[in-house]
Amino acid sequence: MSAKLERLAQTLREILGDTLQSLVNDRGEVTIEVAAADYLRVAQTLRDHADLRFEQLIDVSGLDYAAYGNGAHEGRPKRFAAAAHLLSIKHNWRLRLRAFADDDAFPVLDSLVGVWPSANWYERETFDLYGIMFSGHPDLRRILTDYGFVGHPFRKDFPVSGHVEMRYDPEAGRVVYQPVTIEPRENTPRIVREENYGDVGHG
Repeated sequence: MSAKLERLAQTLREILGDTLQSLVNDRGEVTIEVAAADYLRVAQTLRDHADLRFEQLIDVSGLDYAAYGNGAHEGRPKRFAAAAHLLSIKHNWRLRLRAFADDDAFPVLDSLVGVWPSANWYERETFDLYGIMFSGHPDLRRILTDYGFVGHPFRKDFPVSGHVEMRYDPEAGRVVYQPVTIEPRENTPRIVREENYGDVGHG
């Protein structure tokens, strides 16, 4: 760990204390994890504390740890999480803040829009693609999928093909649903090698 990241890690431990569930430095990136109940309060501290000053939110990503949700990993029984990627311009360091939603069936985390307004569309995207709700969000609507879309495409159990497609019908003046018109097929790559491929001395 570089001296700079070691200083960041030590500062986070001192300021956040027992609120930290984990702190990991991997590949030159620091990730902290907190409980869902502490997510908003920690975000405010990260922004406002003079020794941290994470003024800018770069992104909010949804995460689906499907294998964790079915108990495949000890100590991580929860499935859905959100990760906020932060930047401190003052101190020139970056941080990832992650929190797991408590309920897999209806995942909810606090919205960070009140802390960083730029979280607005990122949280809408996370809701749309992963189904994670953000309590306190001012306008939590789908942002990428189309009218009447059912499901959340980035969940690891989302079906890769369906039986219904939709299109705009100019005669009806509305979006209509109809059976899929494309035949399902498997795309298997074909490997072509020279006849003597792999023989010793073949060049």
